[in-house]
Amino acid sequence: MSELAVTLTAPNGVNYSQPVGLFINNEWVNSTSGAKITSINPTDETEITSVYAADAEDVDAAVAAARAAFKNPAWRDISTTDRGKLIHRLSTLVEKHQTILATIETWDNGKPYSVALNEDVAEVVGTLAYYAGFADKIYGQVIDTSPSKLAYTIREPLGVCGQIIPWNYPLAMAAWKLGPALACGNTVVLKAAEQTPLSILYFANLIKEAGFPPGVINILNGHGKKAGAAIASHLDIDKIAFTGSTATGREIMKMAAVNMKNITLETGGKSPLLVFDDADLDQAVKWAHIGIMSNMGQICTATSRILVQEGIYEKFISAFREHVASTSKVGDPFKDDTFQGPQVTKTQYERVLSYIESGKSEGATLMAGGEPYKDVNGKGFFIAPTIFTNVKDEMRIFREEVFGPFVVISSFKTEEEALERANNTTYGLGSAVFTQDLTKAHRVARKIEAGMVWVNSSNDSDYRIPFGGVKQSGIGRELGEAGLAAYTNSKAVHVTLESAL
Repeated sequence: MSELAVTLTAPNGVNYSQPVGLFINNEWVNSTSGAKITSINPTDETEITSVYAADAEDVDAAVAAARAAFKNPAWRDISTTDRGKLIHRLSTLVEKHQTILATIETWDNGKPYSVALNEDVAEVVGTLAYYAGFADKIYGQVIDTSPSKLAYTIREPLGVCGQIIPWNYPLAMAAWKLGPALACGNTVVLKAAEQTPLSILYFANLIKEAGFPPGVINILNGHGKKAGAAIASHLDIDKIAFTGSTATGREIMKMAAVNMKNITLETGGKSPLLVFDDADLDQAVKWAHIGIMSNMGQICTATSRILVQEGIYEKFISAFREHVASTSKVGDPFKDDTFQGPQVTKTQYERVLSYIESGKSEGATLMAGGEPYKDVNGKGFFIAPTIFTNVKDEMRIFREEVFGPFVVISSFKTEEEALERANNTTYGLGSAVFTQDLTKAHRVARKIEAGMVWVNSSNDSDYRIPFGGVKQSGIGRELGEAGLAAYTNSKAVHVTLESAL
């Protein structure tokens, strides 16, 4: 471990060495400016540690390292099988260090430790192993045109990829991007979210331990307006992949246009969850709760607009409110019985509270929550699970992404009305349909304008299945075999087999 590290003891007693520098060319370095970012524990609002923040010069250094690594025979000419072994070794090391990684994620982000360990870190292990298996299975095609010609395609890596990850799933989103990029033979400059940089910095040490050549993966901390903008606009970066807000995604598109970068964007959502009167009510209630309240509501695909057919509207509200009250235990994220930890930052906490005030002023019915939760030693960015009913389509809380433990519920009469209202949004990321009529389920799934539809569940995504949205929820797909397409170019080779006449 470099001297650019501090020894920390987490609230659960785990001791470890935390890197605080920039990981460039397999080395820990200081930032050029010496500027730092302080990570705050959202559970009690105390400082965890400060890490160095990259500026444009540091981005230049990371890009130069990635470009040199892309041209280096140690990476460029490595066999695809050996490339897969490196990625798999990284997956194995993540599993070996899972306790520390989950501890850091909980401490820095606020999500329950059980979730960080059993869902987030487990997903990193699985995603990297999945793409390790694809490294030697990225094929071109032979295209038969005539006996006088041989035509074939080669799928080549893009080059240097800039990747910007969000604060809600720091490790998981990094794996979603690193896995396919590395499997296809690219090199990477990855920027951590300034709110939650600690877990991905610890992860960087595992990259070197796994045996990746210097410069293949470079990890920077930094503010979006400085380091993120420098990555998006850099002339020697060939691709940008971003997960975050729609507003920031638009700005990244503008900056990436400077050299017409290949782009993948996964942005905001206001996903609908439709409950028809023939649904299994118990299952609809349980999945609706998971769909909005898990991860403190900080999920792009959160099914935050619930539309319930009027025949079961009152029954659903009663059952949903009772279920939330009995299962959404708010508290210390390191305690086993905690379902909901704090919002990630004070800024996000205040944003959610502002939407609560907006819902009240617009005339929606506050059914539950709607206030800060101060029973965790009176500290932290905790918000009581909030339910608004009798919500109208024109209200801000129905139309805008809140990103918190905050759900709106409204009734509908017919299938046609449900679809019209579900689709009346600028977003199109996730959606859910609850019905026991399979014909209706498939019909509605086809007509919903979203990149993903869950039938009788919500937010049960899988790294083997494509993930992404339509409209202003993003461009391109991550995960599954589809995720590889974003990291290769298809080169056509034409070979003439006969002399010209």
